[in-house]
Amino acid sequence: MSVRIGDEAPNFTAETSIGTLNFHEYLGDSWGILFSHPADYTPVCTTELGRTAQLAHEFEKRNTKVLALSVDALHNHTGWINDINETQHTQVQFPIIADTDRTVATLYDMIHPNASATTTVRSLFIIGPDKKIKLTLTYPASTGRNFVEVLRVLDSLQLTAEHSVATPADWQQGQDVIVIPAIPTEEALVKFKKGVTIVKPYLRYTPQP
Repeated sequence: MSVRIGDEAPNFTAETSIGTLNFHEYLGDSWGILFSHPADYTPVCTTELGRTAQLAHEFEKRNTKVLALSVDALHNHTGWINDINETQHTQVQFPIIADTDRTVATLYDMIHPNASATTTVRSLFIIGPDKKIKLTLTYPASTGRNFVEVLRVLDSLQLTAEHSVATPADWQQGQDVIVIPAIPTEEALVKFKKGVTIVKPYLRYTPQP
């Protein structure tokens, strides 16, 4: 099946490096990031999982739980986590799914036959507290993810979920945002107390709420 933005994130129960867990129960009222890796003991994935562990405090600040996936078995995960901790100078504490039967990979369309018939592509999903898919990203096996971008998108998603705004190209935390088209200018001038800059009737900026 194909999982798209706006769909409910498929629920599952799986064996992980921290024990058996139900995905939706694990997320609770938090935001979530589910991301896959082709296999254990792969070099690019080692750096990615290490970087995720290093950013644990950033995800915690954003009320976001992370969950990784590999099609290898739990005993492989244990040894790999030791390698990650050693080589990336960190401590992996988030769960890694042992998806040996590819149940979760199939649910989330993580196996692309033209890339590989057996291993997952490097997919990432951001899931809101409502359990809906908010973002999907897919990388080839050779390219590591940019976790600065993952955090930037997470900030944008959380901001725009709370306020009637969108974020422009290359937006960073604290910069001006865009008033969504659904709000008439007259209403926007009242709603956004910090002011509205009208560039075009359809392009209106306001300081980040």
